[in-house]
Amino acid sequence: MVANVKISEVMTSKVIAVHPDDVMDKVGEVFRANHIHHLPVIDQKNQVVGIVSKDDYNLLCDHFTLFRREYEEVLNKKFLSSLLVKEVMTKQVMTLHFEDPISLAVGIFRENLFRAIPIIDDDKALCGILTTYDLLTYAFSEPLLHINS
Repeated sequence: MVANVKISEVMTSKVIAVHPDDVMDKVGEVFRANHIHHLPVIDQKNQVVGIVSKDDYNLLCDHFTLFRREYEEVLNKKFLSSLLVKEVMTKQVMTLHFEDPISLAVGIFRENLFRAIPIIDDDKALCGILTTYDLLTYAFSEPLLHINS
């Protein structure tokens, strides 16, 4: 992996985001419809104000449904329909600039328990997301060599 490679070359550019006043039921729909694990939360200026993970959502899904009874499922649906993203999201979010080197992101991933970092542009607007999966995909994009014994 080349340390000088810019984040913009590795990040996912097509980012799905939610807003602080969206309900958590919408978050669930997004997670079910897409193969993603992190949703940046943006304000009206497209600036990152938080992040919600699939783990955050899954913990809420088990709130009333320990035994998966029909009545509990109904309660859980009502709960998720009334709970706002801003009440669940992680508010202190690390962001990086799209021109930062991936080595900076690798260091952050290694030192923290983050698995996703929202990427911003010069106006501090969301322009991508970098995940550990993106880094693995980049690192192993070259065909593996097979050694014959």
